Amino acid sequence: MSVLYAVLALVLLQRTAELALATANTRRLRDAGAIEIDARGYPWFVALHAAWLASLFLLLPASAVPSWPLLGLYGLLQLGRIWVIASLGRRWTTRIIVLPGAPPVRSGPYRWLRHPNYAIVIAEIAVLPLAFGAVVIAIVFSLANLALVARRIAIEERALAPRRQA
Repeated sequence: MSVLYAVLALVLLQRTAELALATANTRRLRDAGAIEIDARGYPWFVALHAAWLASLFLLLPASAVPSWPLLGLYGLLQLGRIWVIASLGRRWTTRIIVLPGAPPVRSGPYRWLRHPNYAIVIAEIAVLPLAFGAVVIAIVFSLANLALVARRIAIEERALAPRRQA
């Protein structure tokens, strides 16, 4: 198996496990009275991430030579991703879910950044294609992701504003 396909298989496995965790957390949060904000925007993120991975699989040759430093950086980003998920615990999901009365998380990376998960994802979407020399894929998907993330952050900020003032 090529390095590219091995990396993509690991990313796909990771994302599948994360979606299972997010689904379980979403169910628990909804059972506790949480509400979802912007459910109609969620499919755009799913489509973007699926297309991003598919483009890497379909448009890059299996023999693409990786940049090991960039793959190492991508690995470090995964550690950041795990830190975000661990910091949010049962409140981590891939959707905007608001639990009434729950204070915002201010531990882990949330001590320094308001949206560390989005910062990590922005970097991931650029770094992984760049690790295999796919500059155009990195640019196209980074721009599309930035548009979605900017919209989502604005919506999330409005939903969380009352909690941040408390």
